Amino acid sequence: MNTFVLLAEAGGGGSVQEIARQFGVDWQHLIAQIISFCIVCYLLQKFAYRRVLKILQGRRQEIAKGLEDAEKAKAELARAEETKQDIIAKANVQAENLIKEAQAAAARVEERETQKAIASAKDIVTKAHEATEQDHARMLGELKREVGRLVVQTTATVADKVLTPEDQRRLEEETTKALAA
Repeated sequence: MNTFVLLAEAGGGGSVQEIARQFGVDWQHLIAQIISFCIVCYLLQKFAYRRVLKILQGRRQEIAKGLEDAEKAKAELARAEETKQDIIAKANVQAENLIKEAQAAAARVEERETQKAIASAKDIVTKAHEATEQDHARMLGELKREVGRLVVQTTATVADKVLTPEDQRRLEEETTKALAA
């Protein structure tokens, strides 16, 4: 603040010289420094500052392009997510349809196998019935022969005589007819 007061009191053109002397200003060095400073500024402007500005402009463009690419990637990601959800939904529908078809096919196979089992059981019952009838007929035939033999033997014993083969045959036939009736 004192400096400003001194400048105000000095008032004239010679006073600048006096103030400069008071501050120790050496005009030759001051002008040389000003010229050097201007040369350095010009060289920096010419060779460094423009390059730095170009580099900064390039980086701004890269950052802008990077942001733009990030937005595009975000949009692509959103579309990919939607596509994924659509594919998952379609896959779920297809899976449900396949499950329904598999259940229907299983029901058809079960019905066929049940029908086969029923038919097989009926066939087994029929065969068993036929076998039983055959055994019954065979046993009935054996029984008739045995009864006929016993009748002949009993008749021979009762009649106390030996029967001829023709008598035996006739007695067997009569016994068979009687048993059949």
